[in-house]
Amino acid sequence: MAPLGEDTPLIEQRSYSLSSSEAGSLQVLLCPRSPGSPQVLTFFFGEYSAEELCVQAAKACGILPVCHALFALTTEDLSCWFPPNHIFTVEDATSQILLYRIRFFFPNWLGLEKCYRFGLQKDRANAILDFPVLEYLFAQSRNDFISGRMNLTLNLKEQGECLSLAVLDLTRMDKEQGLRPGQTLRAFSSLSYKACIPASFRRLIQSLSFMTRKRYRQMVRRALQRVASCQADVHFIMLKYLMDLERLKPTRASETFEGQAPGAAAGQDPNCLIHVAGDSGISLDPGGQAGEGDRGGVIRYIGGEPGENREVEFPTLREALSFVSLVDGYYRLTTDAHHYFCKEVAPPQLLENIENQCHGPITSEFAVNKLKMEGSAPGSYVLRQSPQDFNNFLLTVCIQTPLGPDYKGCLIHRDLSGNFFLSGLSQPHSSLRQLLVSSWGCELLADGTALSLSSCCPPRPKEKSNLIIVRRDCSQLPPSPAQAWPQSQRQLSQMMFHKIPADSLEWHENLGHGTFTKIYRGSRLDKVERETHKVEVLLKVMDGTHQNCIESFLEAASIMSQVSHQHLVLLHGVCMAGDSIMVQEFVRWGALDTHLRKCGPLVPASWKLQVAKQLSYALNYLEDKGIIHGNISSKKVLLARKGAGGSPPFIKLSDPGVSPTVLTKEMLTDRIPWVAPEYLWDTKLLSLESDKWSFGATLWEIFSGGTMPISTLEPAKKLQFYKEKQQLPALKWTELATLIGQCMEYTPHLRPSFRAIIRDLNSLITSDYELLSDLSPSAMAARDGLWSSTHQMAGQDPTLFEERHLKYISLLGKGNFGSVELCRYDPLGDNTGALVAVKQLQNSGPQQLRDFQREVQILKALHSDFIVKYRGVCYGPGEPRWERGAQDEGAVMGVRIGVRRDLWLVSLSSFKNQAIGAQNLGKDYRISEVSRSSRFIGDKTQYAPESLSDNIFSRESDVWSFGVVLYELYTYSDKTHSPSEEFFRMMACDHSMPILCHLLELLTEGRRLPAPPGCPEEVQEIMRSCWASNPKDRPSFCALSPRLDALWAGRRG
Repeated sequence: MAPLGEDTPLIEQRSYSLSSSEAGSLQVLLCPRSPGSPQVLTFFFGEYSAEELCVQAAKACGILPVCHALFALTTEDLSCWFPPNHIFTVEDATSQILLYRIRFFFPNWLGLEKCYRFGLQKDRANAILDFPVLEYLFAQSRNDFISGRMNLTLNLKEQGECLSLAVLDLTRMDKEQGLRPGQTLRAFSSLSYKACIPASFRRLIQSLSFMTRKRYRQMVRRALQRVASCQADVHFIMLKYLMDLERLKPTRASETFEGQAPGAAAGQDPNCLIHVAGDSGISLDPGGQAGEGDRGGVIRYIGGEPGENREVEFPTLREALSFVSLVDGYYRLTTDAHHYFCKEVAPPQLLENIENQCHGPITSEFAVNKLKMEGSAPGSYVLRQSPQDFNNFLLTVCIQTPLGPDYKGCLIHRDLSGNFFLSGLSQPHSSLRQLLVSSWGCELLADGTALSLSSCCPPRPKEKSNLIIVRRDCSQLPPSPAQAWPQSQRQLSQMMFHKIPADSLEWHENLGHGTFTKIYRGSRLDKVERETHKVEVLLKVMDGTHQNCIESFLEAASIMSQVSHQHLVLLHGVCMAGDSIMVQEFVRWGALDTHLRKCGPLVPASWKLQVAKQLSYALNYLEDKGIIHGNISSKKVLLARKGAGGSPPFIKLSDPGVSPTVLTKEMLTDRIPWVAPEYLWDTKLLSLESDKWSFGATLWEIFSGGTMPISTLEPAKKLQFYKEKQQLPALKWTELATLIGQCMEYTPHLRPSFRAIIRDLNSLITSDYELLSDLSPSAMAARDGLWSSTHQMAGQDPTLFEERHLKYISLLGKGNFGSVELCRYDPLGDNTGALVAVKQLQNSGPQQLRDFQREVQILKALHSDFIVKYRGVCYGPGEPRWERGAQDEGAVMGVRIGVRRDLWLVSLSSFKNQAIGAQNLGKDYRISEVSRSSRFIGDKTQYAPESLSDNIFSRESDVWSFGVVLYELYTYSDKTHSPSEEFFRMMACDHSMPILCHLLELLTEGRRLPAPPGCPEEVQEIMRSCWASNPKDRPSFCALSPRLDALWAGRRG
């Protein structure tokens, strides 16, 4: 072999051309890692899915099934990625070339500090990448670096980084060849470092003088001599190379798509760029340049919560599918390993696994843990893909032994012809489902132990396993449903609601009655200074004859007061004067079933589907919160907007009322078929799955015109309906009937999640065969009107509010600069707008206005779950206002942790908060605002001594104020023990000097607030450290973090 020269590439020339290939073949190019590894996989004649090709490539490269989801296929120029279900057809006259590459990247994923695979114990978390994937990532990244795919400016700093990478690359090659340090320099004489740098840098060096080139070579030679003496192995050098490369080009892990926002306002640039990354998620860059090609008319939706969507139009269907498959893959890697957004990009193996109730390649410890969580019933099993072999599946089965439950494993092998084999069964089977059906009732062998199968434990939505990647810098990992519900239920059972005085209510006509309540229309009067606000409300009066249900009635009110969603009825509060009265917002058009029966066949299917989707949004929100509604039917769905005149309908789900746990068997029987069958037999089985059954029955009811014939049957026949496991008559729309059947599955854990239900409903709504018989000419016009009105809304500035659309609801509080009100921003004027907290500035001058605008800019720059979200600003004829997101309730310890973490965020952002206090914590304990200026207005007891004396505000003064917040929390904001009252007691009756000077003198003398009654000693110690006289002696928020975390963990344990 000839020695390598300066112009000799390290990647050997292939025997094929990238621009042309053999006719009638499909070639998959692999990044070369070692001389023995294959570089090309060739496929002839037939059809191949992208997932199938990726599996073959993974086998060739030694990639295990656990890491298989990180890879995808793309074109040669990386312009388009293919979803897993894309079908490639290889014909005689065609040839295709694809690249097998890692597509999904995560920040700092080369260690365990920032990103790691979820483990049952924190100290047992695993790295995202194993050695084969690390080697492939190195080869891919190195190839991109040398081939020039990374756009470098080649300034002096980048030139130095490139030379450092070349030294690491040369050292890695020496290590792989087994060269000793003394042999490295001899090898360097036959191998040029220029072969390890980008071609553009190579050309730049060759344009330099001879002496400069020689100096470069000597620099590399000396660096190589130093590095070669280290004892690091090849994988460590690869890690170092990748880390340096990531530091050189940190944005290379994101993908950018060009698109247009349909319906943009006149004069507004419709072009936009969509950026997708593993750490920052999806971000929209308005005004980006899009391609000039014809647009494919494909619309896809992006957004955070369901229902909060932005429309983007992509140039072609291929680009749209590439974008959706990217977001879909990241969601499976970070949130739910068994979910897909739509069937257009769903991996075929995932669909097969869902059908067979099979898990992905989870490890045995997660399989055993799942069996334990399900009760370790003898014969229960977990079916999963093998983490080591693409052709194998594993059965983890629970058996009963004299010493207790034990767990055995059985191997299911799939041969090349697609037949499945299991030890204990004599015959192979053509499908996994057939094999499992044949296994029931048969004795299987595992390690010489006979066992049998009785019940399957399928995957659950958002279930944690080693397939989930945890990112510490991003939002918290969603809890598993089995673990989330009890904790959320405990938090939401603390009877929190606003008490409304009886004299603020006006009573109007009676609207009917429920099982335990009488319902009236009324008004709520709220006086704010000299103004009186009148809001129309619904009054639900608890019947005094049902004393045993009052507690459950108030629990329902407490739950509704702690949640906030546009499709949930707003609870103003509860009036406890005499009878218990739930005060809700008044929804104009009443119950959905009444409207459906009234309008009959005039209601089109598209209208009903829109209502069903909105109802699923509300229930998905409750499911994510771990809240069980327990009383879903069309009469609990209220119609806020009929949807006439081109606008869509708008519904709100009412409160659940008295919990079904206190209902008698006769009352539950009367609710058939809305009540879940498992709960009818055992009241302890009320769960999130019960709401999915109720949703299925409600969906059937909506598409049957609001009627439910089975509800009129005698109780005995209703019970017989459940005992015989009957189903409601199938609707004519096959796909909808299938969805209803899945929701009304008699086995609870087989019912789909509401996120999956939303996906299926969206596929129905966007279907090309959308029940054309229901689309009359008037309906088609309405549909066009809907899109036009939506586009007009999308063209407006989302952060600029019009004052005339702010509808007052209640007063939240008053500050030193103005009042804070709960309002609904309702531009459509039909009570469907979002809830906002409005802060109004009073007595504004030029300086106050500048301070106000500065505060707005600060809030816009801060993003945290515990800092109130800035929504926009409203400039009316009076004082300027801003809008903030409405909040939910929270727990007291959450206050301390939340405030501490977000003040840490403020500290890192170089902002100082001069208004830290309990009054600036929202009801769910988020920091509500940063004060507008450093002037002494308001409660001076929150200020540090240097702030009082010298008007100095700093991070250290924030620490002092944080200590005062801790004091207020542990006094439960008792006014008799407030900081101001305690300091007045210290001052006694001495009026010889101004109060401000007296307060400063007390602090200078070392006088501090006393310990609150019942306050733990650890918290007192934290307060004292925050109140150190010397600002430098106060701890930083970074130092407070582990102390509060330890305190929180101790209290919770």
